[in-house]
Amino acid sequence: MKLNATLLTLLLAMAGQALAKPLVVCTEASPEGFDVAQYSTAVTFDAAAETVFNRLIDFAPGTTDLQPALAERWTVSDDGLVYTFHLRRGVQFHRTDYFTPTREFNADDVLWSFQRQLDPKHPWHAKASVGFPYFESMGFGQLIRSVEKTDPYTVVFTLKRREAPFLHDLAMGFTSIYSAEYADQLLAAGKTGDLNSKPIGTGPFVFQRYSKDAQVRYRAHRDYFRGAPPAETLVFVITTDNNVRLQKLRANECQVALYPKPEDVPVIEADPQLKVAGIETLVTSYVALNTQHPFLKDVRVRRAINMAFDRRSHVDQLFGKGNALPAVNPYPPSMLGYNIATHNLPYDPDKARALLKEAGVPDGTVLTLFTRNGGGPSNPNPRLSAEMLQADLARIGLVLDIRVMEWAEMLRRGKSGEHDLLASGWAGDNGDPDNFLTPLLGCEGAKTGENYARWCNFAFQALITRAREIIEPDARAKLYEQALAVYDDDQPWIAIAHPRIFTAMRRNVEGYQPSPLTKNNFATTQVK
Repeated sequence: MKLNATLLTLLLAMAGQALAKPLVVCTEASPEGFDVAQYSTAVTFDAAAETVFNRLIDFAPGTTDLQPALAERWTVSDDGLVYTFHLRRGVQFHRTDYFTPTREFNADDVLWSFQRQLDPKHPWHAKASVGFPYFESMGFGQLIRSVEKTDPYTVVFTLKRREAPFLHDLAMGFTSIYSAEYADQLLAAGKTGDLNSKPIGTGPFVFQRYSKDAQVRYRAHRDYFRGAPPAETLVFVITTDNNVRLQKLRANECQVALYPKPEDVPVIEADPQLKVAGIETLVTSYVALNTQHPFLKDVRVRRAINMAFDRRSHVDQLFGKGNALPAVNPYPPSMLGYNIATHNLPYDPDKARALLKEAGVPDGTVLTLFTRNGGGPSNPNPRLSAEMLQADLARIGLVLDIRVMEWAEMLRRGKSGEHDLLASGWAGDNGDPDNFLTPLLGCEGAKTGENYARWCNFAFQALITRAREIIEPDARAKLYEQALAVYDDDQPWIAIAHPRIFTAMRRNVEGYQPSPLTKNNFATTQVK
C-alpha cells in the first residue's frame, strides 16, 4: 500500500514523539514560584523564565549577545530615549486544561506584562505578594516614562533618561511576557493566585504540575515559534545535596545534574557513561555584612572581618585549586570597569582583633550567619564555607551563629534584614556591570531587600546612576572604577570568589549549551 506524503509525514512525526525520551534534570533547589516577575533567583528563572516564558529579546545561546525573540527587530531613537519594538506574528500561547487562548500573542500582552509592574493603579499591581524586586531594585519605575502600542504588533518604550544597558535588561527573566487574556480570565474568576502556580506563556515548555520540594513537570510546546523541543517531557527533580544529584545521575534517574562539586569533576570525567560541561561564568560568591546592624555599621568592624577571612584557603578548599578566582570587586575582571587598582585587605588576624577593640566590640560578640542548605552555582558546599568562616572569626574573638535554611526561606528572611551576615551569590543576568551593582549594592536594593548588606552609599549611588546614562563604554568604565573604589573603602561584603561552573550529564545527552549567565535552558536538549 502506498502512503501519500502528508500521511507519511504525520506517521513519522507520531513515531518520533513516541520514541522521544523524557529529559530529567536534577536541580539544586525549589523554585520560589512561577510568576517570575516576583522573584530574582536563578533557580526560579530556570523553572519559569527559561521554560514557560519568552521575552522581547533573548541572549544567544552560550553568550551575552542579544538576539530577537518575541520582537523580530527594534530601533532606538538618536537621543536614546525611545525604543520601538516590532513584534513577531503567529506566536502561540500554551493550551492547558486550565486555559485555552482565543488569540495569538500581540502588543496587549507586552503592555500588560510591563504596566502591572510599572503602574501602581494597575489591577494586578497589588496582587504580587512580594512585589517586583528586580523591577524595583533596578529602578525601572523611575526609568520608564511610558509603554504604549502604536498598532497590534508595535510597542514603544519611552524612557525618562538614557539607559545604556536597557536592551540587555529586557532580555532578563523579570521582563518575561505573560498572556493578558489569561490574566483577565483569572482576575474575573477571583483566582489571581493561579498566575503564580499555573503559569501560561509562549515558551518552549508547557507547565504541567509542581510537587513542592520534589519535582516540576513540563511537556513540549508543539507550537513553539522556534520549533518544538526534542524532549517531549521535561522534569526538574529537586535535589539539594550535590552527592545525591551525582548518585541519581549515575543511576540514570536523571540525565543532567546541575552544579557537581568541583572535586567530583575528575571522577565524573573518568566515568564512561558521563560527561561534564564547564564554562567561565559571570558569578560572584560573597557574604553580605548587614551595615544597619550594631557594630557592623562601623567600617572598622567590617574591615576587621575581611582581614580575618582566610580567602585563599577558603577558595581552594571550597572550589578546588584552579576552579575559581579569588574575588576583589563585586563582579569578575572580564567585565567593563573592573578596578585593577583595588586589592583585598591582607590576611592579618592580629590587626583585625585590634580594629575590633578600637571599635569597642566586646570579645565573644555573637553574629548570625544565614546560609543555604544545599550547594549551588556560587557555593558548592555552604556548610563547609560557613564553618571555615566561623573558625576565621573565632580567631579574632567573634562567635558566628550559623543558621542553615532552605534557599527561598533564607532569601525571605534576608530581605527582612534579620541577619548579621548572609552568604549568597550572584550570577550576572545580562553581562553588564549595572546588573551587579544596582540590585546588590544600590540604595534602591537596600529598600527592596535585594541588597542584603543594606548598604546605601550616596557617592557610590551617584556614580552608578551616572554610568547607566552614558552610552560610551570608556566613559562608563571610568565611572565604574570610581564606584568600585568607594565599595573597596567601605567593605560592605566579604567578596569570596568568581567560580567556574560545571554541569554533569549522561553521555547520550545532546544539545545542551552552558551559559556564562548560568541560565539552564533545555529547549534544544535531548536524550539520544
